[in-house]
Amino acid sequence: MTSPLHLVRPAADTSRSAPVRTPSTTQSPNASQTLDPSETEGVGAEADADGGTDGSSGPRGSSGLGGRNQKPRSGWRERLATIWDGTAEVRHKARFLRLLAWPLYFVALWRYIADNGLPYQNDVVFCWLIGALIAAAVQSGHRFGWLRVLRDWLPVMGAVYLYSLLRGYGAHTPWAVHWRPQLDIDKVFGFGQVWSVRLQQWLYTPGHPHWYDYLFTTVYMSHFFAIFIVLAALWQRRHDRFTRLLALYLALTLAGFATYILYPADPPWLAAQNGHLPHLTRVVSDVLTQSKLPEAGSIFENGSQFDNDVAAMPSLHASYPMLLALFFWPTAGRKTRVLLAAYPLLMAFTLVYGAEHFVIDVLMGWLYTAVIYFGLTRVLDRRAAKRATRLADQELARGPLPDSEPAPAGATAMTTA
Repeated sequence: MTSPLHLVRPAADTSRSAPVRTPSTTQSPNASQTLDPSETEGVGAEADADGGTDGSSGPRGSSGLGGRNQKPRSGWRERLATIWDGTAEVRHKARFLRLLAWPLYFVALWRYIADNGLPYQNDVVFCWLIGALIAAAVQSGHRFGWLRVLRDWLPVMGAVYLYSLLRGYGAHTPWAVHWRPQLDIDKVFGFGQVWSVRLQQWLYTPGHPHWYDYLFTTVYMSHFFAIFIVLAALWQRRHDRFTRLLALYLALTLAGFATYILYPADPPWLAAQNGHLPHLTRVVSDVLTQSKLPEAGSIFENGSQFDNDVAAMPSLHASYPMLLALFFWPTAGRKTRVLLAAYPLLMAFTLVYGAEHFVIDVLMGWLYTAVIYFGLTRVLDRRAAKRATRLADQELARGPLPDSEPAPAGATAMTTA
């Protein structure tokens, strides 16, 4: 640490008679003003790199060529920079190879879909999403963009994979599976009949899907990737919004998982199979089978470690569209708000019509979303306000940073004495 005496000694000596000095290689702090520019190149940069006025280095500009606390420019960073500069010619010749990132990605995705069907499991969807972000980073030419992708997304993928695994284990709870409360409530909503039965009697023709059946199937399948695509877009453009939506998504997902454990519930199609309702068809499964994409129908096959047929209350299929609507509504325009309102309603109709959920499952999904959105948003807003206040107080305590550091008060006093 630079002592005050070291700073003020040159100023104090000016009152004495100046002895004749012999030429010396050591320069005074002001000598850099008369040196050749080639001799002083990099000195200011090193002084700024030392962090200004802190405990280990003197005030900015107070250490000249002979300063005690200068940091050497050599080190592992310089060696890495040298290695990177040495590969400049190779990188220049191979710069067009990055344009192959997206074509290679789409070829790999096409081959996967042809062999395995549409990706729908959360971990698989995340793998392809991370691959798309890496392809975008490589094609943009960013030096280490792909490392940033892995840093931010691998923990998210791990959390979602863990949830999916626990969701599968949640199918084997010691409690009885519930179906009667949902059925009785839906009969109240449907004036004596469950809405899934009523809608299929009106609209569905088994084995002969209509155009709207394909529309509802598309809406249903969007559950597996829509919110992840939105998260990826926010990650690239608004990282603060990305972290906020991610926190809401994880909180909502974990709340749903806890309810699946404590309250296992049959969906309408399973209640019909058990004889509690008239015959019902899983419309989405039937449409996918009829669409000449039998691989896509594997989403409804049993036996996977992620399957949980009694995870119906609340409906996360209904929750995620409502979460997106609440999240973007305050900043959305009129046309965007129409889409934000239409998506949850279309998903709700699809779930009830397709016998995937009772009406009460959908309503509970919306209720969970509203409670978590408004509750967690309030908590996060308070934390952000406290953080901003703390940073503002630190800036005020530090004071404004002038363009040039004034001489220390002690030095001025001894000079004028």
